[in-house]
Amino acid sequence: MRILLADDHDLVRETLAAFLLAEGFDEVRTVATLQAAIDALHAHGPFDLVLLDYTMPGMNGFEGLARAKSVAGSTPVALISGTTQRELAEAALQAGAAGFVPKTLASRAMIAAVNLMAAGDVFAPISLLMQETEIAEALQTLTRRETDVLRGICEGKSNKEIARDLDLQEVTVKLHVKTLSRKLGAKNRTHAAMIARDAGLS
Repeated sequence: MRILLADDHDLVRETLAAFLLAEGFDEVRTVATLQAAIDALHAHGPFDLVLLDYTMPGMNGFEGLARAKSVAGSTPVALISGTTQRELAEAALQAGAAGFVPKTLASRAMIAAVNLMAAGDVFAPISLLMQETEIAEALQTLTRRETDVLRGICEGKSNKEIARDLDLQEVTVKLHVKTLSRKLGAKNRTHAAMIARDAGLS
């Protein structure tokens, strides 16, 4: 998988790139400005995902996103940001971003988010798009067993491992995963884990 990462903060850019490479991504090309990202798309594309820092030189809010999207074609373009404002995240998604990724996102969640967006899905931390009370209410609808399964997912365990830990059949765990995902509005088990972690359940 090839990633184009544009961020004007050297430390953030290089740290994130090194982390993604260490997690097995094939290539992470790094640049420091929007124009450099545009040039890289022309010269070295296509990429599987483009990550743009929302506040770097040349972005001008969502104008930079629109420019990058026009050059990237079918490649998803997402925003990364040091600020985590709900209004900003919603506006980014409405402007066509493949995701809105806070730089404070935990490492495992960051990898899951990158994979999700590269696969064509849209990502934003559920805590930015739902009020805290909504998240709490959704979690309260889970049964005790569903909560146990969700904790196992958050720990990175497979359905088979969760089944063994809880003394359940694997097919039963799969059913719990499906049910809890529906209750939380999660697309899959990874998304459910993100919701849980954002809400402090881990």
